[in-house]
Amino acid sequence: MAGTQKSFGKEVRRPVWAEVSLGALTHNLEAIRRYVNPPQEKRKSPRKILSIVKGNGYGHGGPEVAKALEKAGSDWFGVTCTDEGIAVRRNGVRKPILVLTSFVPGEESRLVEHDLTAVIHRCEQLEFLNRAGGRRGGKKRVPFHLKIDTGMNRLGIASSDVECFARQLGKCKHLQLTGIFSHFASSEVFTDTAVGQQTREQEQRFYTALEHLRALGIDPGVVHLANSAAIVTRPETWADMVRPGVILYGYHPGYDPAEKREEAEKRLPLKPVMSLRSRIISLRSVPAGAGVGYNATFVAKRPSRIAVLAAGYGDGIHRSLGNRGSMLLRGKLVPIVGIISMDVTMIDVTDVERAEIGDVATVYGTDGTEILPANRVARGVGTVTSDLLCAVSQRVPRLYVR
Repeated sequence: MAGTQKSFGKEVRRPVWAEVSLGALTHNLEAIRRYVNPPQEKRKSPRKILSIVKGNGYGHGGPEVAKALEKAGSDWFGVTCTDEGIAVRRNGVRKPILVLTSFVPGEESRLVEHDLTAVIHRCEQLEFLNRAGGRRGGKKRVPFHLKIDTGMNRLGIASSDVECFARQLGKCKHLQLTGIFSHFASSEVFTDTAVGQQTREQEQRFYTALEHLRALGIDPGVVHLANSAAIVTRPETWADMVRPGVILYGYHPGYDPAEKREEAEKRLPLKPVMSLRSRIISLRSVPAGAGVGYNATFVAKRPSRIAVLAAGYGDGIHRSLGNRGSMLLRGKLVPIVGIISMDVTMIDVTDVERAEIGDVATVYGTDGTEILPANRVARGVGTVTSDLLCAVSQRVPRLYVR
C-alpha cells in the first residue's frame, strides 16, 4: 500500500487513521438479520435488531455508524448515556435510542426532550422520569425499558422487587413500559462449572420475573435478552430482540474450548469493519545485539531493519502488543518490537522486501486480500475486542468508505 495516501481533504495530516467500511458494516447487519430470522421458523414478524453504538460506536464513530445502520434497516440503537444519545439524534437518526445505563437525577428532562428511551434499573428512578414527562405536557407518555438483575449483580432491579416496581409504576401516569431485558454475565463460557451454568440460571430467573409482571397485569413490551455472544454461541437463549452491536464478541477468561469459539464464528461469518492504519516515518538498520525502544526490551538477534510508525498507544495501539503483537505490511505479518510509545511504534521489517518510508502498516483489519481480525489481536494479549476498538482515540481521524 505504499504511496496510497488516504485523503482527509486538502490538509496534510499526521499519517494515522481508522478506515471504516460502511459496506462491511451493512453486510454484517444483514447477515445477523438473516441468522436470527431463519426462514424455517416462518415467523409472522421478524426478530428486531438493536445495534449497540455506545463508546463512540466501539471506536467506529457512534453517530456515523448509527446513521448508516438506520439506512440499512436497524430497528433500534443502544447508547450508554444521554449525551451519546443526543449526539446520535443530532446526526439525523430517527429510530428509537435506548440509554442502557440510564440517567442521573437532573438529566431526565434532556432525555425526554430528545426522545430517548431510558432504562430503569432502580425503582426510585420512576419518579424522576415521570416528573419530566409531566413537565413536557401532552398526552403521549414517556417510554422506558426495565432492566432485571438476574445474577450479574451490576445493574437492574432484583426479581424480588417486581411487585414494588409494579406499585410505583401504577402511580406514574406519564410513563409507559415498552420493553424489559437483562444481561448475561457468562454467555461465552462453555465449561461444566458454576460459571458455565450461569446463563441458563439467569434465563430462568428472567422469565420468572417476566411472568410475575404479566401476572400483575403489566405488559412488558419488547422482550430482549441475547447479546452478540449469546445469539452466536447459544441460539436457544434468543428472545424477541437481540443485540448484535458492531462487533461479534470478545474474549472471556473462562471461554473454553477454543474450537467452540471458532465453530461459532463459522456459523456467522462477519467482515472486519474498521482497519487501523499508520505510515512508516523512519527506517534504520540496527546491528545484532542493539536494543530498540525504552529499556531495550527488544534486542536484535541479527542485523535488522526497524521501521517507526506515526502511531502509538495515544492513538489506540494497545500497549500490551509490544514484543507480542504483529501488523500487516505489504500483505505480510511483521512483529511489533520494543515497548509501544505514546506516539510511535516500532516494527521489524527485515523480511519485507522493498519496505520504505511511506508504506502503510495495518494494526488490525484488512490489507488487500489479507485480514488481521481485531478479535484475534485482542485474544493474543488477553483482552476483549471492544477494549481494543474503543482505545482508538479522538485524535485519530475516521475515514468512511464503501
